Amino acid sequence: MDIKPIPPEDSLIEYPSEFPIKIMGVMHDNFAQTIVELIVLHDPGFHAGKMDMRASSKGTYLSLTATVTATSREQLDNLYRALSGHPMVKVVL
Repeated sequence: MDIKPIPPEDSLIEYPSEFPIKIMGVMHDNFAQTIVELIVLHDPGFHAGKMDMRASSKGTYLSLTATVTATSREQLDNLYRALSGHPMVKVVL
């Protein structure tokens, strides 16, 4: 699936900007740390302090909201693909 480039003047996102991404997965001791390490590959300035965590009511799932510094559409697309393709991740919004 090819994603067509959007001209900067047609983008709804102004770069660079702070951009929240929600990542959900099954509760696991290393889930949050694994996601931080994955995000840092795409946003080197990212750190755990830029992430909120919330467990589901039964403690089965963990929801992370990571606020990354978006520098381009390509960076965000690559980050979404990396997160969505990770075996620990169930949903990325």
